Amino acid sequence: MERDYTEEQKFIKARKRVEEIKGFYTHIVVTILIIPFLVFINLKFVPQFHWFWFAAIGMILGVFFHWLGVFGFKNVLGKDWEEKKIREIMKEEDRERK
Repeated sequence: MERDYTEEQKFIKARKRVEEIKGFYTHIVVTILIIPFLVFINLKFVPQFHWFWFAAIGMILGVFFHWLGVFGFKNVLGKDWEEKKIREIMKEEDRERK
């Protein structure tokens, strides 16, 4: 019974991770589609002022922070980071004792 519960937890965690990754890739696609549209609108109606740069930089920063949330912070300061660091320090201490 306990094993089924653990497998279900792993499945739920994996499904959540896949949804996070899928959301990130959707964000990239939307950004890639919208930026050229904004450039066109800007250059068509107000060619003397290139405001699209502000939108493009903001959207790219948004994608960057989304990437950090999905891939970056989890590897550095995520939930498993403490456990990994504890195991690493324990291994180092074992090597020093030998």
